[in-house]
Amino acid sequence: MQSNVKEGIVFRNPRAEGERFQVAESCVRTLGIHFPAVIDGMDNAVERLYTGWPDRLYLIDRDGRIAYKSEAGPFGFHPPQLEAALQKSAR
Repeated sequence: MQSNVKEGIVFRNPRAEGERFQVAESCVRTLGIHFPAVIDGMDNAVERLYTGWPDRLYLIDRDGRIAYKSEAGPFGFHPPQLEAALQKSAR
């Protein structure tokens, strides 16, 4: 977190859905994310269901099912495995 402070990238924890959307929009724009981003509700139901902590990478297929779930990150991230899942999902 300290490196984020040095970079001037600090957001307080959103207290309302609108604030959460603003933070997400800022992150998408600043990081140049070019794929759809989704935002969890204020109840964090998706985070609890998908075990978002510690960090994980997920690939959700066109039918809304989990096509790939990484091990806990960052050491459990294996880009070649995600790439293979993306290629398989694209077929």
